[in-house]
Amino acid sequence: MSGQVPGRSGVLRRMVRGPRPEAVPALVARACTLVGLLDVAAGVFPRFRNSRMHRIVEVLPGSLGPFAAALSLSAGVLLLLLAHGLRRRKRRAWRAAVVLLPAGAVAQFVYRHSVIGVLISVALLLPLLRHRGEFEALPDPRSRWRALANFVLMGAGSLGLGLIIVSVHPNRMVGNPSLSDRIQHVLYGLFGFEGPVDYTGNTSWTVGFSLGALGLLTAVTTIYLAFRPEHPAARLTGEDEARLRVLLDKHGGRDSLGHFALRRDKAVVFSPSGKAAVTYRVVSGVMLASGDPIGDVEAWPGAIERFMDEAKAHSWTPAVMGCSETGGEVWTRETGLDALELGDEAVVEVADFSLSGRAMRNVRQMVKRIERAGYETRVRRIRDLGENELERIRRAAEDWRGTDTERGFSMALGRIGDPADGDCLIATAHKAEDAEAGPYGDLKAVLHFVPWGTDGVSLDLMRRDRSADPGMNELLIVAALQAAPRLGIERVSLNFAMFRSALARGEKIGAGPVLRAWRGLLVFLSRWFQIESLYKFNAKFQPRWEPRFVVYASSRDLPRIGLAAMQAEGFVNLALPRFLRRTAPAPRPCAHRVTEHGVRAA
Repeated sequence: MSGQVPGRSGVLRRMVRGPRPEAVPALVARACTLVGLLDVAAGVFPRFRNSRMHRIVEVLPGSLGPFAAALSLSAGVLLLLLAHGLRRRKRRAWRAAVVLLPAGAVAQFVYRHSVIGVLISVALLLPLLRHRGEFEALPDPRSRWRALANFVLMGAGSLGLGLIIVSVHPNRMVGNPSLSDRIQHVLYGLFGFEGPVDYTGNTSWTVGFSLGALGLLTAVTTIYLAFRPEHPAARLTGEDEARLRVLLDKHGGRDSLGHFALRRDKAVVFSPSGKAAVTYRVVSGVMLASGDPIGDVEAWPGAIERFMDEAKAHSWTPAVMGCSETGGEVWTRETGLDALELGDEAVVEVADFSLSGRAMRNVRQMVKRIERAGYETRVRRIRDLGENELERIRRAAEDWRGTDTERGFSMALGRIGDPADGDCLIATAHKAEDAEAGPYGDLKAVLHFVPWGTDGVSLDLMRRDRSADPGMNELLIVAALQAAPRLGIERVSLNFAMFRSALARGEKIGAGPVLRAWRGLLVFLSRWFQIESLYKFNAKFQPRWEPRFVVYASSRDLPRIGLAAMQAEGFVNLALPRFLRRTAPAPRPCAHRVTEHGVRAA
C-alpha cells in the first residue's frame, strides 16, 4: 500500500456525500401510482364512473364520454409507467407527468364528472411543480432493445386489461360470448376494428375507443422507443485506457483485479488529481464498479467522490462488486455505504506450491494420468506467440465457450491476444496424436492470465475442447504454477469462490442449524451456478483465501444489485440466442495500438 487514506470525519462525509434521502420522489411516485390506478379504473369500470350527470350526458348527441374514457385509460397507464422514473428523480418522467396529470383531470371531469378525481390529480400536480428541483436526474444509457421489451410487456398488459374492459359490461352484452370470442374482440379492438362481441346502447363505442386507445398507446410508445436516438453505454476510450495503464504500472500490484479495469465495455471516472480512477458499467439502473479503485490509495477518495456524483446525477444505484477489505473500508468510510462479505479469492504463493504431500495427492495423480495420455503443456507470454497461433487460440476459445454470451465482468478481460496486453500469460494443452482430428489441430485447452503488478498473474478464463480428457484445467494450472519462477511470477490468483466461508464452516462438525441450512441452499443453487464446484476446485491447490466484499447503499437494493451483477457477469442474458443473431465480421483484435506514450485508438 502506497500510503494511508487521509482521515476525515465519518459523520461529516455521510452528511455531505452519503445518499441523500429521497422522501419526496418516493412519495410522489406512490401518489402517481395511485392516480394512475384511479384513472384506469375510471376508464374501465362502469360502476366506478356512474353518476347522475354522466347518465344524462351520455345520451346527448356528440357526447365525449367514449373519448374521455379512452383518455382517462391512456393517462392512467402512462402514469403507472412513469412512477418508476419519478422514484428515480428522472427529469423526463417529471415533464411527462406534468403534462399527463391535467389530461387525466380533464378526463375525470368530462367522463365521470368527479370533482374528487380532479382534486386528486391537482393535489399530485402541485408538489410536482413545487419540488421540481428534486427531479434533475439525467437519462440512462439506452438502446432499441427497450422498444422490443416495451412491445411485449405493453402488448401483454393491453390484452389483459382489454379482457377486463370487454367483460365488465355483462348487463349490456348481447348474448353470452365465449372466452375465445372476447379475446378475438380485444385483439381486433387493439387494431381499431370491431370484433364479434356486441353491446346495447353506447357501450360498444366506449369499449371500442378504450381498446383502440390501448392499442395506440402500445404502438406509439414502441415507435418512440425504436426511433429515438440511442444513448449507448460509455466505453473505455484509447485515452482512458492509456491513463489507466499508467496507474496500473505504478500501483497495479496492490489488487489482483486491477487489470480487469481495462475491459473496453466499462466507463471510468478519475479523481481530480488523475492519480486514481474507478471503472464501472451501468446495468439496469445500477452503477456497478468492480474491485478496488485503480491508482494511489491516497487519491481514492477523490475518485470515489466522482463516482458517487455521477451516480447521483443519473439517479443510478451505486454498488461495488468484489472489492478487497481495504477497498471496502475506504468505500464505506467515504460514502456511508455498507459492505457485505461476498466470498473469497484463491491466491497461490508460487514459492509454497508443491505437488508432493497427501493434500495434493488427487491433483498429482490426475496430472500424471493426463501426461501419460500424451498431453503436453506450454506456458508463454502473449507477446511471444505468433499471430497465426493467437488467431487459432482465439477461435478455439470462442468455439469452446459453451454459452451464447461471454461470461465475466469483475474477473474477466473479455479479449485474448490484443497487442496492448503483451504481458498476459497463456497456458495451452496439446496432444500431438490428435493434430489432424479437429479444426484447431493439437490444441485441447487454454488458460489465460492477466498481469497482477510485475510479479503476479490473475486467472481470466479457462476453456477446453469438450472431447479432451477431464482434468485439463488442473493440468494447466499446475503447469502455470511450475513455469511461474522462470517468468518472474511469485503469486497466482485463481477463481473467486462465492460464500466460501459459509460452505467451509457449514460442513464442519458443530455447525448450527442456520449455517447448515444456508450451506444446503448454496449447494442447491450450485446446480445452476458454480458456487460449490468453484470452491472445491480452488481448494485443491491449497491457496490462501482473500475475502472480497459487495458495497451497497441499502439492504433493499441488494436484490436489484444481485440481478444487475448476474446480468453483467453473463448469467442472466436478455439478448437474442446466438443462432438468431445477425452475423457480423469479427472485430479486429488490435482495437488499440501501443506507442511509446501508451495506448492509442487504432
